[in-house]
Amino acid sequence: MTTKGPSRKQIIIPMSNDNIVSFIKNLSTHVANINRSLHNAKTDVLVDYIRSDNAGISVVVNKIAQQSDISIINNYIKNSNDINSLQVKDTHLPMSKSYLKIIRIPYYPYSDNRQTKLSSDDIQNILKQNHIFDNISLASKPRVIKVSPKSDMALVWIDIWDVQSGKNAKMLINRCFNIGNFIATIRGANMNPGVPLCKNCWKWGHATMSCRIQGARCVKCNGPHKLEHHREFGWCCKANDKINPPRLKTKRGEPCPHMFKCSNCKGDHQADSVQCPFWRHWFNREWHVKKYTEIHENRSKLLCSSVNAIPN
Repeated sequence: MTTKGPSRKQIIIPMSNDNIVSFIKNLSTHVANINRSLHNAKTDVLVDYIRSDNAGISVVVNKIAQQSDISIINNYIKNSNDINSLQVKDTHLPMSKSYLKIIRIPYYPYSDNRQTKLSSDDIQNILKQNHIFDNISLASKPRVIKVSPKSDMALVWIDIWDVQSGKNAKMLINRCFNIGNFIATIRGANMNPGVPLCKNCWKWGHATMSCRIQGARCVKCNGPHKLEHHREFGWCCKANDKINPPRLKTKRGEPCPHMFKCSNCKGDHQADSVQCPFWRHWFNREWHVKKYTEIHENRSKLLCSSVNAIPN
């Protein structure tokens, strides 16, 4: 019931997009300055490299950092000239997720009122008031569903931050606590890590660090460049006098007005869009089998045609 989170040989620093753009302009300088501060503190931890993601930046180090090392890195980044410290959140090590469910909970918490249903906020308030959840942090809002259409009981799914050994989950599983006059029980649930989307080639099914392509792909047009360089290298934004009607160059500072091209389904949307049918049908077995059956049939036809073309 516990997923394997990212390597703990890194430090996560959540910050705003403006801070990310400003900070990554001088990454090599920042790495050298942080290592100098760590060396002066006589610690064995050193920074290998820094990378950015949607939520902030990740400082990758040579070994698991202690709280003193995290404080040094955090102080350097918040005091950097490239950073607005008010838009930087608390620094932390990566965590894993554990998936649990709470059973035997009334769907209508007030027996005299069938209109008021159990909500996620109600569950959060209940967990805060119970001592067994004192050192537990929720990774997302609880999800409440009805056991069956005609039942008056609920099933609550909760995701908690944990370590890879599942220490917090093991501490909670099979524990009971009161909700009104009812006794609720905590059980383990199947982990649901989701499908990884590579931020390099924008293909579903593998993580960014496992990507094997050389270079990068644009999330907008699927061209061999990063999104921030789309205006300079994207074919749709370049002028072309040879087509009819001629295509004008997109003016600098204006957003790209052209159609998207998904790298997964070739549709007119961005590659990371939830509207992509490839994303929607990833776990649909019938669609999955049909898609790969078509691919293998086409390969068989090409193979047969090539064999028949060989002279006797």
